[in-house]
Amino acid sequence: MNIQVRIPAPLRKLTNDQEVVLAEGSTIDEILTNLDKLFPGLIERICDEQGNVRRFVNIFVNDEDIRFLQEKATTVKDGDEISIVPAIAGG
Repeated sequence: MNIQVRIPAPLRKLTNDQEVVLAEGSTIDEILTNLDKLFPGLIERICDEQGNVRRFVNIFVNDEDIRFLQEKATTVKDGDEISIVPAIAGG
């Protein structure tokens, strides 16, 4: 099952400047693990040392924030779109 993942501009240097990449998996956790195999170093920018999604990174499945779903256990299916969005701090 291939899922489209939108990569934010700050992380595109790790994906050879690709804005959208395909990843396999049935959960966000599997998708992130497989993305890191394809693009080493990506997961450490998204997750902390405990494997949790960093506070300043939001992940959406079809515009739904995974924090309001099942976090990394959120299931995905063919046709879903995942967006990785870094939080923007203002002042």
